[in-house]
Amino acid sequence: MANGIDPSVSMAALFGARVRRLRTAAGLTQAELGDRTHVVSTRITQIERASGAKPTLDLARALDTVLGADDLLVELWPYVYREAFPDWSRKFMEYSARAVAIRQYAAHVVPGLLQTEDYARAVLSLDALLDGEEQLEERVTARMGRQERLNSPDRPELWVILDEAVLRRPIGGDAVMRKQLARLLDAAAARHITVQVLPFDQGGHEAMGGSLTVLTLPDGSEVAYTEGADYGQLIEAPADVSRYKVIYDRLRAAALPPIMSLDMIRSTLEGNYRGANLPSRSERRRLAQEQLQQSSGRRLRGGGRRVPGRRPGP
Repeated sequence: MANGIDPSVSMAALFGARVRRLRTAAGLTQAELGDRTHVVSTRITQIERASGAKPTLDLARALDTVLGADDLLVELWPYVYREAFPDWSRKFMEYSARAVAIRQYAAHVVPGLLQTEDYARAVLSLDALLDGEEQLEERVTARMGRQERLNSPDRPELWVILDEAVLRRPIGGDAVMRKQLARLLDAAAARHITVQVLPFDQGGHEAMGGSLTVLTLPDGSEVAYTEGADYGQLIEAPADVSRYKVIYDRLRAAALPPIMSLDMIRSTLEGNYRGANLPSRSERRRLAQEQLQQSSGRRLRGGGRRVPGRRPGP
C-alpha cells in the first residue's frame, strides 16, 4: 500500500500509486517531478494521495513522458476521468464501449459519436458546472476518442434518429452547423451507420424531452439509457428495457426513411446554413446510391431496416 493509500479504492488512487512508484524508481522527489512537469510539488502530492483535483490529460501525458511509463499513465487516465461522473453514467459509458449495436434517439443535439470537434466543444461549453477551459478540452478530447471505435474492426452497428430540432438549432453558429450537417451526411454513407430524421409534423411521442439509447451487448443482452438536461437513468431490467425498445421502434417507424432523411439534412444545410461547401450533385447521387445498396437485402420495419441481432463484420 503506497503511502497509506489503498490503490484498490479508486482509479485515482491506483493512478497515484503508480505515479509514486515510478517517481521513487526514478529517484525523483515530488518537487523535482513537479518542476519537470511544470506543476507545483503540492500538485504531485495531491495526485499520489488521490486528493484534490484529478490529473488532467495533459498532466498525465507529461508524467508519463518524464517517468518513462510507456503510456501506462495515459491509458489509465480515461478511467480516472470517468470517476468524476455518477455511477450510472460511468456504467453506461462502459456498456457503450462494448456494445455491438447502438440505437439512439436524440431530441436536442447530435449524439456524441457523430459530433464534429467544434460542435462537441460548443455543446460541452454549455454545461453550467464546467470548471474552465482545461476541463472543457479534456471532455472534448475524451468525446473525440470515443468516436475512434466507429472505425475499428469491432465497430458497432449505429442507428441514430434525430429530431428535426437537432438540425434547426444552430449550436456554435452557422459555420459549426455547416460542418456538423456535412459530417452527418458523410457518416451516413457508411454501411454500419444509419441516420433518420423525425420531422416536426409527426407531433408528440413518448420520448419527448430527452434522449433514448438502447445498447445490444456481445452476449445478446440489452440495456437502455434515458437522459435529459440534468438527469440520466440507466435501465437494466429486461422488462423495462423491452418497453423502451418498443418506444424506439415506434420512433423509427415514424421517422423519415434513411434516404429521405438525408434529403432533409441536405435541404436544411442549403436553406438554413448557406455558404457551406455543399455536396455536389454527383456526390449526392453517390450518397443516395450507397443508401439504396445499404438498405437492400435487409428487412424493413416502418421507416427503416432492423438492427441486426449479431455483431457486424469488419
